[in-house]
Amino acid sequence: MLSINQYVRPQSLDEAYALCQKKNNVVLGGMLWLKMQSRTVGTAIDLGGLGLDTIEETETAYRIGAMVSLRALEKHAGLNALTQGAAAEAVRHIVGVQFRNCATVGGSIYGRFGFSDVLTLFLALGATVELHHAGELPLSDFIALPRDTRDILVRVNVPKTPVQCVYLSQRNAATDFPVLAVALRGRDGAYTCAVGARPMPAMAFADEKELLAGGVTEENARAFAADIASRCAFGSNRRAGADYRRKICEVLVRRAALALNGEG
Repeated sequence: MLSINQYVRPQSLDEAYALCQKKNNVVLGGMLWLKMQSRTVGTAIDLGGLGLDTIEETETAYRIGAMVSLRALEKHAGLNALTQGAAAEAVRHIVGVQFRNCATVGGSIYGRFGFSDVLTLFLALGATVELHHAGELPLSDFIALPRDTRDILVRVNVPKTPVQCVYLSQRNAATDFPVLAVALRGRDGAYTCAVGARPMPAMAFADEKELLAGGVTEENARAFAADIASRCAFGSNRRAGADYRRKICEVLVRRAALALNGEG
């Protein structure tokens, strides 16, 4: 059971950041995973009054506020046009519409959960995060930060550079956490593949051998998939073993590459 001693709705990011520095204080996010914990929180910090629940479009990026719901991400026409529907595909399996109306992008990203579909997609897209204190940094660098880093995630920025994108996942049940997730981005002949639910946090891999550089074929899609699976580290949990995940990775990466070529 989660117990909260004090609830505060800060009037500024500076106030929220100051409150966040105390170890026993917690930013609420969407509260969907937090409420399942058995702990006592000193001060619960609600960012709902700071205007972070919008998706802004600039000439170069989509700026996604930390309090934007996963449902808003799923339904956003611009993001889905940019990603050829991958934004919606990455979240549509997450429990149900009611859940996605409450779950937030900030909560999904800041937790750096191994099972996070959202983290996997944004990593492949080359997104950056804006932290109130540390500033803007690549999502890949944020994932590597120590777990005890105490900052406020303000927004996630997704570049508007035209890309090809595919998101695929394997699940034991339709609304369960993924056994493995793959997001593949192609841009100007270069490819980046993010592998999530390893079950550790997602990792991104470039096509270092340029296996797909000449255009995707069945043969080089298989070679690319084998290369990614060989470079990625996998672990075991109750959903699947490491060896199974490696085999599934090859399958999903190959399918994603062929889907980019219109063959999926």
